[in-house]
Amino acid sequence: MATIITRSIGFYFNVMCYFFPKKMAKKAFLLFCTPRKGKVLPLQKAFLEDAKDLILEVDQIQIQTYRWQGTGPTVFLMHGWESNVFRWRNLIPRLQKENYNIIAMDAPAHGNSTGKILNVPLYTTCAQKVIDTYHPNYVIGHSIGGMTLLYNLYHYSSKNNTIAKVITLGSPSELSDFMRQYKSILKLSNRMMRLMEAYFTENFGFKFSDFSSSKFAKEIETSGLLIHDELDKIAPIWSSEQVHSNWKNSIFIKTKGLGHSLHQDKVRDQIVDFLKSD
Repeated sequence: MATIITRSIGFYFNVMCYFFPKKMAKKAFLLFCTPRKGKVLPLQKAFLEDAKDLILEVDQIQIQTYRWQGTGPTVFLMHGWESNVFRWRNLIPRLQKENYNIIAMDAPAHGNSTGKILNVPLYTTCAQKVIDTYHPNYVIGHSIGGMTLLYNLYHYSSKNNTIAKVITLGSPSELSDFMRQYKSILKLSNRMMRLMEAYFTENFGFKFSDFSSSKFAKEIETSGLLIHDELDKIAPIWSSEQVHSNWKNSIFIKTKGLGHSLHQDKVRDQIVDFLKSD
């Protein structure tokens, strides 16, 4: 049934794009940016409720931030697609042991934040609002959160002077790969994909192939750690390998059998070791 529905949506876009090209391009891109889950579940509520901090407004979106107070350097946490701050439930106690001041945010359309869509440029704008408010020393991003973090460092290269170290966990690199998957799932025509790329270029200033963490990494001077599992089924390991090859101040750690989430004690120890290193 799911296949029939997705193919029907693709067929609709492929036909209607001949009559309403710009409208269909926008609708197809917004569908691509619409998460199906990620809002707070009942079992997650108690953990998040006590840590709620400021609500920041960005383009009429209410961004919920969280804080676990500490006297050490400030660490900012950015979750991935269809997730929320609860995904950091295991890392936060480990950081608290080191007395870090911990800040986190729910991305637009996720957790307790408002909004209906999420994409990397939007996530970057909202993350920058958090950075301007809390001035973190370190930033950690998982999956799309890590991809957004690297774009943020590239896009705001002259602004975020307080950030000394960053970490990405299981993060993808190339937008063009996502778009190829989207085309395959919906069976979108080449014409429809060209219209979507034109829409993206007009609104964000990039072609799909140019929106690339591995390309952004060439301009990043901040020290970084990339951790990625070689059996990751969500974001292939070559994503981090390509980023590392272009990021002169990066360290790459390859794991095996830890999956995409990277929740294990070993990973948490590697994160803290890197943050504490000279």
